[in-house]
Amino acid sequence: MSRIGKKEIPLPQGVELSVAGGTVKVKGPKGTLEQSLVDRVAVEVEDGVVKVTRVAEDRRSRSFHGLMRSLIANMVTGVSTGFSKTLEINGIGYKADVKGDTLNLALGFSHPIAYPIPKDITISVDREKVVVQGADKQKVGAVAADIRAFRPVEPYKGKGIKYIDEHVIRKAGKAGK
Repeated sequence: MSRIGKKEIPLPQGVELSVAGGTVKVKGPKGTLEQSLVDRVAVEVEDGVVKVTRVAEDRRSRSFHGLMRSLIANMVTGVSTGFSKTLEINGIGYKADVKGDTLNLALGFSHPIAYPIPKDITISVDREKVVVQGADKQKVGAVAADIRAFRPVEPYKGKGIKYIDEHVIRKAGKAGK
């Protein structure tokens, strides 16, 4: 039995989960998320607890068991509390601000970067910190990675965009004579 797949998922107050036609739909205060189900697993909801079971005992069914349980648990967490990633901008003259539905970045290039904010994602800027929030864990991570990719941290001076918990190994510069 999958160690992750056999865990039950408790449904918090205000979160509804429905299974119909091979899709799982989770509705909560932060929004609605959908996920298509693999035909090798079954999802049951009873007494505010979600159970994911596999239909067969072959290798592929075992591999999808834990995956589907994790995806459903992330959906439940997303619509109830949400997910966030924090990015830090380091560098002289590097700055970010939000105007309407675009994130404007000045990262030392000859031109400013205008990043359109996807729907269901909110971005807030506080000095050199950019906070990406949303209900979909995958979308929040993808948006944060897109923003970081504009100017990743370089190892000599530490300038660029990095995750708040990321550790950058610094290199020594040129050795003087």
